[in-house]
Amino acid sequence: MIGTYAAVAAVCVSSLAIGQAAVLLCGGRRWSWLSPAVGLALLCALCWATVRLPGDGVVSAIVVLVLTLAAGAYLWRRVEGVGEALAVGWPVALIALLAASLPFAVEGHFGILGTSFNPDMSQHLLTADRLAEGHSSQLLNQGYPLGPHSIVVALDKGLGIGLVQGFSGLTVAVAVLACLTALAAFADLPFLPCTAGALLVGVAYVVASYFAQGAFKETMQALFLLAFVLALREADRKWSGLPLRYVPAALIAVGSVYTYSFPGLIWLGGAAVLWAIFTRPAAKALGLALLAFLVLVLPELGRMIDFHSFETFDPNGPGLGNLFGQISPFEALGIWPSGDFRLAPGDGAVPAAAYYLGIAFALALVVYGVVQLWRRRETAILSGLAAAALAYAAARIGGTPYTAAKAIEIGAPMVALAILLPLLNEACRVCPPMGNKVDRRRLVLPAAAALFIFAAGICSLLALANAPVGPTSYSSALSDYRKLVGEGPTLVVAPPQLLEEEHGAPFISWELRGGRVCIQSTAEAGKLPSGVRFVIEDEDGWTLRRVSHPTGGKSPCPLIAERQARQGPAR
Repeated sequence: MIGTYAAVAAVCVSSLAIGQAAVLLCGGRRWSWLSPAVGLALLCALCWATVRLPGDGVVSAIVVLVLTLAAGAYLWRRVEGVGEALAVGWPVALIALLAASLPFAVEGHFGILGTSFNPDMSQHLLTADRLAEGHSSQLLNQGYPLGPHSIVVALDKGLGIGLVQGFSGLTVAVAVLACLTALAAFADLPFLPCTAGALLVGVAYVVASYFAQGAFKETMQALFLLAFVLALREADRKWSGLPLRYVPAALIAVGSVYTYSFPGLIWLGGAAVLWAIFTRPAAKALGLALLAFLVLVLPELGRMIDFHSFETFDPNGPGLGNLFGQISPFEALGIWPSGDFRLAPGDGAVPAAAYYLGIAFALALVVYGVVQLWRRRETAILSGLAAAALAYAAARIGGTPYTAAKAIEIGAPMVALAILLPLLNEACRVCPPMGNKVDRRRLVLPAAAALFIFAAGICSLLALANAPVGPTSYSSALSDYRKLVGEGPTLVVAPPQLLEEEHGAPFISWELRGGRVCIQSTAEAGKLPSGVRFVIEDEDGWTLRRVSHPTGGKSPCPLIAERQARQGPAR
């Protein structure tokens, strides 16, 4: 717990300080709620640029610490509105932190998020472990974007908290920073609607569902799209006339590249093109922003080229990942009463009618929101929404269900923003003052806003509460043994706590995928199953021994294929 929250605090404080310093250097004198996203984007680039230097992450930790302290000193008495921002921001940050902590509270321990939902964290942990030791890895060689992994390595080397706690802390921090970033849109509203709007945009249902499976890259990309759109909006409102007013948006795009490689630019680039068509931004200011972006992403260009052949982009590949089928795009509307976003309406405990009622209600609010945004000339938000819709259409037509689901998640905060910003603005405008005679017709919008906030909030909390939390520590030993045991058959003897309380069986299966694997508890271990050639036991660390005289007969150990391990059980 201490390690996880230490990582959360470190990421949030560094992101806020470095991001606000960057905004100040661009000319913004007042506190900006874009600073969390700008700072996180710069952390990705800085840590990746330094993590491979001598020390294997120590230099990254030192650089981040020095820049955070320097940013704090630079900001001292130079930024206006800090007190007002703190009064608005701390309740949002606290509630977001509590909501993001819900999985750990429900499971009763801290550990690897998403085990038994999605085994991908195994690869991320192995890659970070190799990176921390100065070794190569499969993801590194394939051009996979490793900015977030570098942050975790810096946390490990700087705070000594461990990779599992580092990834959990980063994932929780992203949820907090996303809610704070959404305040850039809602900060002018009264306290309650401002707080509710920021929380629901930052942790929309599908975002909460990806958080529940430990998919930190997708939640970061959703944050960067939201922040990029709001940065374009701020540039034309509060920063108009500043020569560097588009540079914060460019810095956010840099973070997207180091988190999501070139696919991240599909959303941000699409939003930028649509926005530029309608607003015709100043050429000089736009040129300076593009120059800053190109200079900062140029070192990653070769890896971006290598990444184009990554297996996820193959439309002829397995395509489902851990899904059961195509995900409904209506989940982006935020009202989907299921703890598992992969389930179709009616497959869980809630009747299908509840899903369809929620869809109809939210669709009506989307139509209303888009009309209001158009009337208010909210070009940046509409451009981001359209870019998200086009990205999903492209993924659905030319991609796989796995990539289409990611497109839904990344666009979900934009849908929530399109619903809530105009709805809450109008609801606050028409709501009668206390003590005045109530015209019931004026209560329609406030009632609709309250109903949506309640329904969507319950759905997001349901997704978070259903998140499995796996082992509390990580060792690369099982991955290393996979090469030695081959197809096995192999028996793994693990502690009861790991198997029964920490969802250890799916984790072990994924680590040893490609072979036949039996898993037993140390409390139940007895006679070796037929044909077992290797035994792996947890005795203060995983140890491997070869069975000298395997018993004959067909092995009962199931073949753990990659597809089988990825899908895992539904909850």
